[in-house]
Amino acid sequence: MTRTTALKPEQVPAASKPTLDMFTKNIGFTPNMMAAFAQSPIAFNAWATLLGSLSKALDVKTRDSIGLVVSEVNGCNYCLTVHSFTAEHMAKLPADEIILARKGHATDPKRDAAVQFAQKVTKARGQVSDAELQAVRDAGYTDANIMEIVALVAMYSLTNFINNVFDPEKDFPAVTPAGAI
Repeated sequence: MTRTTALKPEQVPAASKPTLDMFTKNIGFTPNMMAAFAQSPIAFNAWATLLGSLSKALDVKTRDSIGLVVSEVNGCNYCLTVHSFTAEHMAKLPADEIILARKGHATDPKRDAAVQFAQKVTKARGQVSDAELQAVRDAGYTDANIMEIVALVAMYSLTNFINNVFDPEKDFPAVTPAGAI
């Protein structure tokens, strides 16, 4: 059963069109997830605003690593294809670091603490222990940084849930499915 289809350019609601056009221009094509998500200008534009704001949080390797671990925990194969691609091509993470991030770790000690914390936040729905919070602080993250990690977990979970519910056709290179690494 088709859960939803990506909209053709002429089908995109007017209120979603500028945002979708911006992504298309920046990425070089229109990802199916975005073309489907654009059906709701309210949800799509809110997500795009959050994404734009959080693109200034932490560093790109940490953001992509968090995206990978959150997508792994949430079992979102579409997002794993996207984050694996961006981690390799934009964050310049090698393949072994991508797999490590999906498993909740990183070779860099500070990034490792952020990725482990993001995994715990996702699995525990934010109900982390004092020790887990202290561990990420001890790695050098401020409370503001920790709030950014939590916000990234929430943003990535939003797209994971949208994609898990609507299952758009994958348009990035395939990766080993979630849970199979």
